[in-house]
Amino acid sequence: MANLAFTYRDQGRWKEAEELGVQVIDIKKRVLGAEHPDTLISIANLASTYTQQARWKEAEELWVQVIDTSKKILGAEHPDTLTSMANLALTYRDQGRWKEAEELWVQVIDISKKILGAEHPDTLISMANLALTFWSQGRWKEAEELGVQVIDISKKTLDAEHPIILTSIANLALTYRDQGRWKEAEELEVQMIDIRKKTLG
Repeated sequence: MANLAFTYRDQGRWKEAEELGVQVIDIKKRVLGAEHPDTLISIANLASTYTQQARWKEAEELWVQVIDTSKKILGAEHPDTLTSMANLALTYRDQGRWKEAEELWVQVIDISKKILGAEHPDTLISMANLALTFWSQGRWKEAEELGVQVIDISKKTLDAEHPIILTSIANLALTYRDQGRWKEAEELEVQMIDIRKKTLG
């Protein structure tokens, strides 16, 4: 049932995805309990369905519920808890709720560095998302510093054509371009094209 809900969601068949998602949650709550990790995953999936439709209030309520229960059952430092916190931060950012998004990203990054390490892809993705949050507010200096940091760490630990590197280079190029720093933006964009040519042919 959960897989079918995903299929509906991926097709933009929101009503069917939601109805099935709610059914899956009800069954899992009844069979496994409201605090079981599988139940939390199903609630998170429904929150994602709401997020993709910009149904912010419903998405936020579910993300907060998942985070609170995850912290209680799995712990504040569990990867599933961090993922839900990151998803709530994205929900805030997509609404322009910068302060709340930033606070959550900082928490996620701090815990990720402690548990996973500063070079782990999940940590780098969260850092890149915080950089984008800065960029969205026109906070160029902070966006640039964090973007450069993500690129530098990624280049040491990941393949040159890893999506994190390509996305971070593109985001940093945007940061330069939005400031009218054309030469630096162009250099990064050329670098990105070269990497793509090597990997895609």
